[in-house]
This record gives sequence, C-alpha cells and structure tokens, in this order.
Amino acid sequence: MNYGYKRNVPLPFGEAVEKVKSELAKEGFGILTEIDVKATLKKKLGIEYDNYLILGACNPPLALKALQAERDIGLLLPCNVIVYEDGGKVFVSAIMPTVAMQVVGNPSLADLGKMVEEKLKKVVDNV
Repeated sequence: MNYGYKRNVPLPFGEAVEKVKSELAKEGFGILTEIDVKATLKKKLGIEYDNYLILGACNPPLALKALQAERDIGLLLPCNVIVYEDGGKVFVSAIMPTVAMQVVGNPSLADLGKMVEEKLKKVVDNV
C-alpha cells in the first residue's frame, strides 16, 4: 500500500528542509515537531546515519475539523513530512491522509483527508 507521496528534489538537504517549511506555511501548516533522526541515532546509539528529518506538520483549522469528527484522530496527527538523503539524492515525502484515514473507518473524514492530502502534495511538488 502506498502511504506516502514522494519525489526526488534537486536541492541540497538544508535548502530542501527550508523550502519544505516555507511551502508548508503557504498551505497553512505549522511545524509542531521536528525530529533530527541523524542526530538522535548518533546521540542514542553512537551510529552514523544519513540526513533524515521528520517534520510534524499541522493545519490548525483542518486538525480541529478532524478532531470534531473523530476524537481519537489525534493518534494519526500531526501529518508527517520527511526530508532525507539517500545515495546522494534528497527526497521529500508526505503522509497520504486518505490512506491513513481509511483505518479509522469514519466516512466524515474522507473529504477532509482529501483536502489535506491535496495541500501536502502541493507542498512536495513545489519543493
């Protein structure tokens, strides 16, 4: 099952991260969490890993609608967007909310999931 929307971007890692953050803001998303996987693995396990950043993005008005439709939807929030390097290439990938929402089985979330997914795909496409 394809649960992410991904593309290779023609930018260095740091520039890709900044561009992702900028594009998320344009679509009404703020960053709630930022996890530097490379730094965490180095600190906790003493191993080297490629650049890998997980951004927990949230669009507050849309998150509120989701919470009003399904109280436990917070288990699937925020929307994760990742930026990482693999083999010298930089990738940006975003969760596909339509896929994630299927597990909930609440039909009132379908349109909302599509709306959020369109915004996230736009972010990825604009990096």
